[in-house]
Amino acid sequence: MNELISSFEIWVTNEERDLLRKLKNPIKVAQLEEHEQFRVQTLIRKSLVTKYGFEDPTVVANEEYKEKK
Repeated sequence: MNELISSFEIWVTNEERDLLRKLKNPIKVAQLEEHEQFRVQTLIRKSLVTKYGFEDPTVVANEEYKEKK
């Protein structure tokens, strides 16, 4: 199976890619616009962003993605 699939990449929209660049450093979710908060939820489901905390959560792009782009 590994011979058939040489690379695995998660598809992201241009808008998500721009947001990932913005999230290279940790940022509070409350500081993001409502539309960006919605996009962050999508990126969390794709495992491209990690969310820390419960009451005032912080989000940051995962290390693997930060190094690629």
